[in-house]
Amino acid sequence: MRIHRLEVWLPLTVIALDQVTKAIVRATIPIHSSVTIVPGLMDFTHVRNTGAAFGILNAVDFPFKTVVIAVVAAAALIAVGLYAAGLAHHQFVARTGLALIIGGAGGNLLDRVVAGSVVDFVDVYWRTYHFWAFNVADSAISIGVVIMILDMLATGTDVAPAA
Repeated sequence: MRIHRLEVWLPLTVIALDQVTKAIVRATIPIHSSVTIVPGLMDFTHVRNTGAAFGILNAVDFPFKTVVIAVVAAAALIAVGLYAAGLAHHQFVARTGLALIIGGAGGNLLDRVVAGSVVDFVDVYWRTYHFWAFNVADSAISIGVVIMILDMLATGTDVAPAA
């Protein structure tokens, strides 16, 4: 397995940006408080997600919940990392998508391990309809998945590791 610079620096950059923005939110916005960014469309609202993606399991409490979610996230992160390491050098688009996913997963995993929850703060809404609050890590994961899907559609094949 050959690791390329992209697979190291892009995830580290995503993790750093994610952690800096979360630290700013923790330091400047009290929990459950909001700051309007674009009136009628977006606020920064400091919330904590103790569940999984999109707040799944957020309202559920069971023994060792934080540990279980962190272990599952770490296993997924390792699997994606191994897959990404097996991609050929010329598969730049796929490697970029996976690097974004790895960086996002790493940023949220770091929160879970250190604090037991993930700081979410971007609150996008229209009138009474709210999207789930999210953060930089979630954005990187979403963008990475879209890149992977577009790459698969463009190549007409699935993104398979190099032999």
